[in-house]
Amino acid sequence: MLRSKPGDVERLPESVLSARLYLPKGANPQSKLPLFIYFHGGGFCIESAFCATYHNFLNLLVEKANVVAISVNYRRAPEFSLPIAFQDSWTSLKWVFSNPKEEWLNNYADFNRVFMGGDSAGATITHNVAVQAAHSELNGKFNGILVVHPYFLGVKPLDSEGDMDLLGKLWTAVYPTTSGLDDPLINPVKDPNFKKLACKKVLVCVAEKDLLVYRGKFYYEQLGKCGWNGVVELAEAKGENHVFFLSNPTCENAVEFFKLVVAFINASE
Repeated sequence: MLRSKPGDVERLPESVLSARLYLPKGANPQSKLPLFIYFHGGGFCIESAFCATYHNFLNLLVEKANVVAISVNYRRAPEFSLPIAFQDSWTSLKWVFSNPKEEWLNNYADFNRVFMGGDSAGATITHNVAVQAAHSELNGKFNGILVVHPYFLGVKPLDSEGDMDLLGKLWTAVYPTTSGLDDPLINPVKDPNFKKLACKKVLVCVAEKDLLVYRGKFYYEQLGKCGWNGVVELAEAKGENHVFFLSNPTCENAVEFFKLVVAFINASE
């Protein structure tokens, strides 16, 4: 049986940043495991690292990939409008590398094999903190990042893209002071630092029936030709909708998704 526990990250005046840590069965301090840092989805306004959906997902991921995992619990809109979720995620990331007095991280995690990932809004966070890390002491600390069904937008519609109006309204609702749909936080190709990532491998996952599928593919294409010194891969789940693997983790495409993640981590060792 997997072991998991909540943990405080850093105390702030308003609240406590927190995360849930996961340890696979049979973990041995003599043989440390890759560390996977995960940012949950939910449009920056729902879900959490402690909800059943993501708890079950991380349990399954940790079991299959045999990793130590930390699921970050950032603050959400509407109580805490963006960019607080990005700031909380960055604070949490720095905490992981600050030699915290956390037994599971210190005893079981191999800090030479560190990965980040997230789905939907969590994928948006993943990319942005990977760029931020490239301009800090954390540059080069990551083997790779996993960008799953990313919540990216833009003012100019992409070819074949559907009606993105509701997703655009969501963005302006959770981030009232945003500069708009070409804000680099939600349209990363508009960021002058787009090609600067703190890793050398990226796996982009999209779903055929997801409204965001073309944005995910566009991100993949642009990252591949922007001059970034790394390798980017694309995996598309045919016939599936947004974050399908959360609600149906045993379906054929979900099983394949988990295999891709495991292979990505193993190939990066």
